[in-house]
Amino acid sequence: MISAEKFQEEIDRIISNALREDIGDGDHSSLACIPPTAMGKAKLLVKDNGVLAGIAFARQVFRAVDAELELQVEIPDGEPVRPGDIAFYISGSSRSILQAERLVLNGMQRMSAIATRTRRYVNLLEGTGTRILDTRKTTPGIRALEKWAVRIGGGSNHRFALYDMIMLKDNHIDFAGGVTRAIEKTQAYLKKHNKDLKIIVEARNLTEVSEILRSGGIHRILLDNFSLEQTREAVRMIGARCQTESSGGITEKNLRSYAECGVTYISSGALTHSVSNLDLSLKAL
Repeated sequence: MISAEKFQEEIDRIISNALREDIGDGDHSSLACIPPTAMGKAKLLVKDNGVLAGIAFARQVFRAVDAELELQVEIPDGEPVRPGDIAFYISGSSRSILQAERLVLNGMQRMSAIATRTRRYVNLLEGTGTRILDTRKTTPGIRALEKWAVRIGGGSNHRFALYDMIMLKDNHIDFAGGVTRAIEKTQAYLKKHNKDLKIIVEARNLTEVSEILRSGGIHRILLDNFSLEQTREAVRMIGARCQTESSGGITEKNLRSYAECGVTYISSGALTHSVSNLDLSLKAL
C-alpha cells in the first residue's frame, strides 16, 4: 500500500486541481456582489440518513482557499447522521466560503455515500472475522477521496493503484500463457528490478487454486466468481498458506454467507462505483 505521505500528496492534487477547475480566473458571481471585507458564517446541514465522511477533507479545502477561515466541527467523520443535523460551522471571509462551498459539498456528499454503504457491509460481516475491501473501480481523478471514505466507513483499502501491488488476473494469466508461467515471470521480474511487492493471483476454479499453491510465494489467492461450495473447498485447500479473497457476484444478500466460508477478505466494487450521494447543504447564517 502507498504511504501516508503519498496518500496526502494525492489529496493535495485533488484539491488543487478541483479549485483550478472551479474558480478559474475568479469567482465572478461573488466578486460582483460581495464586498472584499464582508465576513460571514455558514453551516453544513445534513438532509439524509447515513455516515458522515469528509470533515477532514473539508478542513483541508477551507485551508487551501483561505487559511483564516475558522471551522467549528460538530460531528466528526465516521459518525451516523440524520436529517437536521449540523456537521460544522464555517466562518470568515464570505467570498472565501463561497469559493470553497462546491468542492466541500461535492467531496463530502460522495465520501459520505461511500462511507454509508461501507458501514452497512461492515455491519453485515460483524463476528465473521472477514474484512471488506474496496477495488480500483473508482471515479477517475478522485480515487484517494473514495478510498479514504471506505476507511472512514470501517472498510479496508485494497491496492491503491497498479504500482503498489501485483495482481495477476485472468487476462494477465491468459496473455502470459497460464497460471504457473505468469507467476514465474512475475517473481523473476520482481527479483530483477529489486521490487518488494506482494502478489495476488486470481483463480477461476479449484484446479487453478492447486496450481497457484504449487508455485508458492503468493500473498493472497483471489477466488473469483466461486460458488459458496467452491469457496469453502478452496479455503480448506489453502489453509494457512496464504490469504484468501472472494469477489464477483457477491451482494448484500449473500455477503455474510461468503464470509462464513472463512475467507480473509471480500472485495466489492459496489462500495465506490454505484452509490448515490448523501444529501448535504451549506447554508449561510
